Amino acid sequence: MTFSWGTRGAVSLLALLAAGTAQADVTAAEVWADWKDQLAAYGDENVQIGAEETSSGTVTVRDLAVVIEDVEATITTTIETITFNEQSDGTVRVTMDDSFPIVVDDQAEGVVITVDVSQQGLEMIVGGDPDAISYAITADSYEIALRDVVDGDITFNGDAKATLNNVDLTYTNTIGEMRDITYAGTVDTIDFLIDFQIPGGGGEYITAGGQYGLMTMDAAMTLPLDADFEDPDNLINDGFAFSGGYTVDGAEFVMDINADGSQLAGSGTLGVTTLSAELNNATIGYDAKTEDLAVSFQTDQFPLPIDIGLAEYGVGFRMPAGVTDEPADFGLSLDFVDLTISDTIWNLFDAGQVLPRDPATVQIAIAGQARALYDIFDPEQQGALATADMPYELSTLNLDTLNISVAGAAVTGEGAFTFDNTDMQTFAPFPRPEGEATVQVNGLNALLDNLVAMGLVPEQDVMGPRMMMGMFARSTGDDQMETSIEVLPNGQVNVNGNRVR
Repeated sequence: MTFSWGTRGAVSLLALLAAGTAQADVTAAEVWADWKDQLAAYGDENVQIGAEETSSGTVTVRDLAVVIEDVEATITTTIETITFNEQSDGTVRVTMDDSFPIVVDDQAEGVVITVDVSQQGLEMIVGGDPDAISYAITADSYEIALRDVVDGDITFNGDAKATLNNVDLTYTNTIGEMRDITYAGTVDTIDFLIDFQIPGGGGEYITAGGQYGLMTMDAAMTLPLDADFEDPDNLINDGFAFSGGYTVDGAEFVMDINADGSQLAGSGTLGVTTLSAELNNATIGYDAKTEDLAVSFQTDQFPLPIDIGLAEYGVGFRMPAGVTDEPADFGLSLDFVDLTISDTIWNLFDAGQVLPRDPATVQIAIAGQARALYDIFDPEQQGALATADMPYELSTLNLDTLNISVAGAAVTGEGAFTFDNTDMQTFAPFPRPEGEATVQVNGLNALLDNLVAMGLVPEQDVMGPRMMMGMFARSTGDDQMETSIEVLPNGQVNVNGNRVR
């Protein structure tokens, strides 16, 4: 099933349904009007209200249904009763059904999935004023659980659920020239469970469970007042902006899967995990990092247990998305720090323990500044962008991190270059660079010798790499080499002090 803007809209709806405190003065009618304003983003034809009943200080809404459609699926959320009650302190208490269904009808696959959303100990209070309404919610638990999956004549109703425990969230909606929304909150733990028999699978099953530790989250979003989620490019071009992320203190899981004639069982733990993202008409950014990953699993397709450890895994990028007068930051990073595998795996290809079994690391980070020549979210410019030779004007490029170590060999480096965009001839079709980069290589000859001794690489096949090292690197010690590349203002290129251009 494909998840697109419509599917993610269901998540926004859940946030609206789980919101609440501020000491201020709003009425029940004003809070309900705010709900309707936000629901209008899904289109008037996609929001159905069975009845609105108003009495002194109370608004009761019956049979609220929101239908979200994308190319392949229709998502329907239905709540039978929502009540808005004015309180003596000027706030409004919102109550609703203890549970309500969300139905995903995947027409492309002919599958209908129904999940139930339920909450225990829900406390939702609304305050502020009509142009800046603040919601807050606390709940003992908030659960999303599979009710069933209907695939033709087969109905599947195994256990699959996620439970958020001790929820404390705030949500603020401020109306000005744009709609500004902020989220912040914590969830003490998140439990998840999957346990079901595969229909028609002859006793095949999937079982998995685990828990995430304390989750802290925050986000800020700006929306045009007439936001159209069915047109994401124009939505962003018209001012949509999002920034936010979360931190999870740790996680653990177990699994046991018997399917397609094979079995897989395993367990694992994660340390602190963080994610942050930014999206607007000027910038796209994403950064994720997980610490202390440890996984152990075994399958009947492989005779030995497999243990993998990783001190840190991370990936990040940032790029300018819109035309600016001045260059903007960009970057790309990748981190695999201290990767370890169990000796049973090492012994499969290195029974004699010829290779050093030190943890392996790959860290690469580049950064710089560039000026976008096109607004990538502007539909009118996307055709030109697709055919452009140089969609960006590069100003600086830095090699901030190069750190690769495996089996006793290591490569490190750094460098920095600037680019003159008034000179597109010297290094045509690129602007003329100026700067220097240096790379150090340690232990590579020993690694090549070990690979030959193990019989993994024929002796004649390592002659080429050795010759290349001799041509482009200078010795700085015992099995230590260095290569430096320098580009001068006049376009001259030196490698290890020798002119090559």
